[in-house]
Amino acid sequence: MSKVVQYLQTPTFRKNLIAAFVAIVGLFLAVYVGLKIYTKHDESIAVPKIKGLHINAAIQALEDAGLEYQIDSVYQMDAKPGLVIEQDPEQGFHVKSGRTIYLTIITQVAPEVSFPNIKDKTLIEATAILKNHNLKIGDTSYVADIARDIVLDAQFAGQSIRNGRMIPKGSRIDLVLGNGLGANEVEIPNLIGLPLNEAKFALTGAGLGLGTVTYDPNVTDTATAVISVQSPGVEKGLTSLGAKIDVTLSLTAPTPTTTTGTPVGQATPKPQVAPTQVNPPATKTTAPAKATTNNPPAKATNTTPPAGQKKENKGNSLGF
Repeated sequence: MSKVVQYLQTPTFRKNLIAAFVAIVGLFLAVYVGLKIYTKHDESIAVPKIKGLHINAAIQALEDAGLEYQIDSVYQMDAKPGLVIEQDPEQGFHVKSGRTIYLTIITQVAPEVSFPNIKDKTLIEATAILKNHNLKIGDTSYVADIARDIVLDAQFAGQSIRNGRMIPKGSRIDLVLGNGLGANEVEIPNLIGLPLNEAKFALTGAGLGLGTVTYDPNVTDTATAVISVQSPGVEKGLTSLGAKIDVTLSLTAPTPTTTTGTPVGQATPKPQVAPTQVNPPATKTTAPAKATTNNPPAKATNTTPPAGQKKENKGNSLGF
């Protein structure tokens, strides 16, 4: 123990202690200065505004500021491709030179989606389905078809598109819809004189519909009322399949005698025409009868049975 104490009191120990202390302090200072230089202490750069710029302009701004960048991309409809929509860190944040700035831009190539089945759907249903698939409705056109506002065809880039085809997100789809009038024309039935329930049955059988129903002010019991006016009338001839016929109900239907000239598609005047056409032949048959009395007996004998002539000849022979 005495030797250790004696050694601690020697000049050699004091020199070694001082040397060790100086070495430790020197090492600490070296680490401190080195870290300060490596971390660029008290040196910072304000992050420039990148959000809202095109990616080319954003890269140039970051390079001028001595900053690095890393790019991620997303797709958004109705957004300009290549536009920077997010940056991290935000504008004005102080960072060291060489710091990586993370950017989010709008991709220039839209991802593709599978085209959904919208045929035979209503316009409202088709709109919702297309919206869920990030697609838009373009132009809508109507063709003659009994189904109204039903999707008959879907077109992309002017061509009909089949279900399941891959198309870019945000694409516009043109729709072909039915106008509800039908492609065929049918004959307008005569509803004059029919009660309302029979008229409905006749219209349904003809592929037509009942439009506006108007009652005459004199009608007190709708069950006994009959149709007196229809629009369009039978004089129009044909109308589109699925069209509606407006009717007016009165106590009595117009009499067939109100029609002048030849009947216009109405069934009631036809029985009136038939008897008037039978009478003239009756008067014409009387004319030949008078003509036979004025003509010589030779012609009269041609109209009478030949048997009578034979009897008269026989009678004359007996008289002689």
